[in-house]
Amino acid sequence: MAGELHHRGPDGTGLYLDGRFGMSSTRLAIVDLVDGDQPLSNEDRRYWVMQNGEIYNYVELREELRKLGHRFATTCDTEVIAHAYEQWGTACLERFNGDFAIAVWDRSKRELFLARDRFGVRPLFVTELGGDFSFASEAKALLRHPAARREIDPLALVETFTIWSVLPDRSAFVGIRELAPAHYLRIGENGVIEERRWWDLPFPTPDEAETASGGEAEQLRELLQEATRLRLRADVPVGVYISGGLDSSATASLAGQLVPRGLSSYAIGFRDARFDESSYQDRLVEGLGTNLTRVTVDAADIAELLPRAVALSEKPTLRTAPTPLLRLSAAVNRDGLKVVLTGEGADELFAGYDIFREAKIRRFWARDPGSRLRPLLFARVNEFLDRDLERSSAFLARFYGRGLTETDDPLYSHLPRFANTARCLKLLTPEIVDRAERDGDPTERLRERLPAGFSGWTPLARAQYLEITTFLTTYLLHSQADRMLMGFSIEGRFPFLDHRVAEFAAGLPDGIKLRGLREKHVLREAMTPLLPPELAQRRKVPYRAPVAAALTGAGAPEYVRELLDPSAISDAGLLDATLVSRIVKKCTVAGERAGETDQMALVGSLSIMLLHEQFVRRPRKAPPLEPTKVVVGDTPGAVAGSSDASRLLEAV
Repeated sequence: MAGELHHRGPDGTGLYLDGRFGMSSTRLAIVDLVDGDQPLSNEDRRYWVMQNGEIYNYVELREELRKLGHRFATTCDTEVIAHAYEQWGTACLERFNGDFAIAVWDRSKRELFLARDRFGVRPLFVTELGGDFSFASEAKALLRHPAARREIDPLALVETFTIWSVLPDRSAFVGIRELAPAHYLRIGENGVIEERRWWDLPFPTPDEAETASGGEAEQLRELLQEATRLRLRADVPVGVYISGGLDSSATASLAGQLVPRGLSSYAIGFRDARFDESSYQDRLVEGLGTNLTRVTVDAADIAELLPRAVALSEKPTLRTAPTPLLRLSAAVNRDGLKVVLTGEGADELFAGYDIFREAKIRRFWARDPGSRLRPLLFARVNEFLDRDLERSSAFLARFYGRGLTETDDPLYSHLPRFANTARCLKLLTPEIVDRAERDGDPTERLRERLPAGFSGWTPLARAQYLEITTFLTTYLLHSQADRMLMGFSIEGRFPFLDHRVAEFAAGLPDGIKLRGLREKHVLREAMTPLLPPELAQRRKVPYRAPVAAALTGAGAPEYVRELLDPSAISDAGLLDATLVSRIVKKCTVAGERAGETDQMALVGSLSIMLLHEQFVRRPRKAPPLEPTKVVVGDTPGAVAGSSDASRLLEAV
């Protein structure tokens, strides 16, 4: 199982054994490079800890715990978890400022404690197989259990083709589920599982919301400076990603102020000018004086990298956008870095996406559904729309008009997206759809997961929460962030997802996040003193990558044709071969002019077939790892090399 996670931690393999309980970790050494090998424990060796991630405020917590009488053997943040859990129990989670998936074994109670960070930055999967309760950072490790079923979950396919990703009570594989973000789980010898949410983003009701005071931009800038300072803590160099947009420019500028000897920055360029933002990246770098490494990709690179991206993300995808990020993390790895800061989270917290502006226009239109002028406001969001009144009105009525007046629906802001994506459902076989329906409808399952006070929030707050739930935590942080970074052993850190920044953003008046149709207003104001004007005021441009040119163009690789061949699709039994062939033909003829839904259908179909090929039909099993640190019970084994570890395991 550890061998499957070697890419997440190539710097050492820890093993803990205690009767029927055991856990292993693959370490990416970032803090306390010498003494930080896991597992680590508290003073009396009752609590043994492993983690994937970082507790960024470990220095402050360690000092607080020392004053309470705790004694530390290392300077590693993982040891702080053991003492914090001893001191505060599950309440320790509220004190952690970090991105983590942690496991704590209580030797006295014979009890396991698992917990995941607030936004689910670090993944954590659990399953019950053959009488065992098992957990891992990635599902591929759990699939190595002898009782695991290598079978794609039909509900995962239906949810991906509806809400873009799989809700965290499931995974892409039958019998394996995620522990949801901001949840913890405890299980003892009796097998009874206690599972609870320990944090949620506190959006206020309209009565609770504060009015703008005028000092919000300065407060936000100070919070982001502190969040960035904490995320620069490491005993190894830290770099930063630059996209050319506001969010990454803000992160790079804040980090540049705190790194006195120059900051290494990394960016993606595209040979296809329609996707390239290199000029904006260069403008930022000129002002920062940072060292920039740009990785330029083309359609062939994307096609080559897609199988690896799917294997790492372990789920279907509707976009090729993750693949260039995989090439970028390879460049960071070649330079010897292990940590990068990126700008994820800003769009969700400060209303940066078009979906927030579209929802605002729809509600305005819903107050006068017969208006032919109000729908034309969508041209302010979608500049590609035809300005001709008759043609635009007809298109907008079809796309945005479905359920227009149903403004009380909790999913109102996202229903057009879900309806558009759900057009891909016809590509699934009737048998797959029927099996998925037995487990529930994706939108109803989403409604059931909404917090109790959701209906009392403002429309913008509801839209933001939905975007965090259906896009940030289930897709963006995994398929484009953690998994692509960890594919080359790079830890991503996200200052905007510091819980203090997130809670501050949630409490802001709607009007200073989305002022009229100007997105991220308060963030722009906060960053104006630090950024060139053209970057501080630059409109949000979605990050995209070529699709049809990569997968159906003249240079498309052979694996695409093999997997999308009707016989291969029929053998897999997941997709309708005839309909997939039609999509392939449409994208081949139209190229990058193919409609968005057709391109999503193409990527979705191919990623499903890649998932089936790599995890079900012909799984590639990673070789096992020799442990470099072993603890049996409460006694560390003296391990100088792999042969010592082998002898110790044989003795056990």
